[in-house]
Amino acid sequence: MATPASHPEPRSAPLKEVPDVLLDTRAKKRYLRGRFLGKGGFAKCYEITDVDTKEVFAGKVVSKSLLLKPHQKEKMSTEIAIHRSLDNPHVVGFRGFFEDDDFVFVVLEICRRRSLLELHKRRKAVTEPEARYFMRQTILGCMYLHNNRVIHRDLKLGNLFLSDDMEVKIGDFGLATKIEFDGERKKTLCGTPNYIAPEVLCKKGHSFEVDIWSLGCILYTLLVGKPPFETSCLKETYGRIKKNEYSIPRHISPAAASLIRRMLHAEPSLRPSISDLLADEFFTSGYAPLRLPTSCLTVPPRFSIAPSSLESLRRPLSALNKGTESPIEKTGKAELKEEPQTREPVDTGDSLLAEMLQQLTSLNAAKPSERAVIRQEEAEDPACIPIFWISKWVDYSDKYGLGYQLCDNSVGVLFNDSTRLIMYDDGDSLQYIDRNSAESYLSVRSYPSSLAKKITLLKYFRNYMSEHLLKAGANITPRDGDELARLPYLRHWFRTKSAIVLHLSNGTVQINFFQDHTKLILCPLMGAATYIDEKREFRTFKLSVMEEFGCGRELASRLRYARNMVEKLQACSSSSATGAAR
Repeated sequence: MATPASHPEPRSAPLKEVPDVLLDTRAKKRYLRGRFLGKGGFAKCYEITDVDTKEVFAGKVVSKSLLLKPHQKEKMSTEIAIHRSLDNPHVVGFRGFFEDDDFVFVVLEICRRRSLLELHKRRKAVTEPEARYFMRQTILGCMYLHNNRVIHRDLKLGNLFLSDDMEVKIGDFGLATKIEFDGERKKTLCGTPNYIAPEVLCKKGHSFEVDIWSLGCILYTLLVGKPPFETSCLKETYGRIKKNEYSIPRHISPAAASLIRRMLHAEPSLRPSISDLLADEFFTSGYAPLRLPTSCLTVPPRFSIAPSSLESLRRPLSALNKGTESPIEKTGKAELKEEPQTREPVDTGDSLLAEMLQQLTSLNAAKPSERAVIRQEEAEDPACIPIFWISKWVDYSDKYGLGYQLCDNSVGVLFNDSTRLIMYDDGDSLQYIDRNSAESYLSVRSYPSSLAKKITLLKYFRNYMSEHLLKAGANITPRDGDELARLPYLRHWFRTKSAIVLHLSNGTVQINFFQDHTKLILCPLMGAATYIDEKREFRTFKLSVMEEFGCGRELASRLRYARNMVEKLQACSSSSATGAAR
């Protein structure tokens, strides 16, 4: 399980401390409470380890002080009763529950890759093959629920969790209900605004069809980059849902658009059943990968096997639904606008720097170090931990360029001629980025002679860093890559007297401070800062939470410095300097 999406106020912590050791007296089990994973409406989530078996789980902890009213207790009991009855590869595994005087503890399968919500925040729109992959697994999980007469009623990106193997697991059964007899219609008003079905809003009575509607909203959001009925005003969003008012951008394929329209039919009885969905043309006619690399959490994958000969060398698919703008919403029913499908990826590096500058300016203006500092754990948001960061670097820019290692053990060089070369952690796969940012893929076993010197230098950098340098953040689990992986690369860098500043192509900015070896990693897409302290411990915070509730002086001073460095990066970017700044 990963963190539920909502963020209650950090000051609203339960008065009682969660114990370090959780005791399940009935099952005679003990769990050690580990790192904080996040929080949602009523619950906090921790990594917990079975003392005897050393197996790691997610521990959902609910304070009994939040379960005082009968309907709150009943809701918790129903959630547990439904979830514990389920067992499917695409449903978060339920491993047990117990309680003490102060808390209810639920032991769940851990999903380390968080949820599709974090992927969506980093990527916006995904490619159609990825959408097929995620939707197929979600539909299989939902089919299992429906076959067991369970309606989830809150299917959304934040409740679709991802395992280490990038498999989808449906979680959070807080709003789920069981159909007791054929034809039963539920009347409760529940769900998440952007995904709520019209029959729920109109209180007409609802059944399994509400999940099909939510799945249609999920497919639309994955492909378009925002939910179909989203507005800045809740009342307007509900109005659009009731009127079935949305539009499908031109770049969405006809098969995808047709399926979305079927799933978002205003009349519940005319939506496809869960068992019909996978037979739709969208799933049967297009490429669907059997697995995805974890790198697609932050950058689009490449849908080609690493070529074995130079003739087969090619750029990645350019139909990467990236940076596409939806047309202005029209009144009336859904409409489709035709447009060629092949679209060049949009380089958003400069716009992300501008966004980061705005975020840091706003935070620094609030003077966070002067505000009441809250309990650190309450301000942490581990779901925003970066997917990639630079764990080692070596500066040979006087002759060749800057070499670096990413946290997944891949190694790259930004050469002085503004080209980049990356070797994946398998020691064989290569990614080359030319001066115009065109990417190509090759192998150590097969490459053009023009790259021979650069590959020799890359190997030299790799060996040097392996033998001489300590790895930053090595205690965080590195993420595996495979044949579809595509890594972010170093766009720009510069050194000052006190730090080195590194800017990755996925928008991440990293600042390594020389004096105390602390590091700051900033992500504009998540609006988050990760601080690695002298003990090499990771802590990730939302910038908006620090703006509201404050942070320590040490972090605040680094965030002030970071704002100046982002300004400098913008100048760097506009002049295409790649290390000349000092």
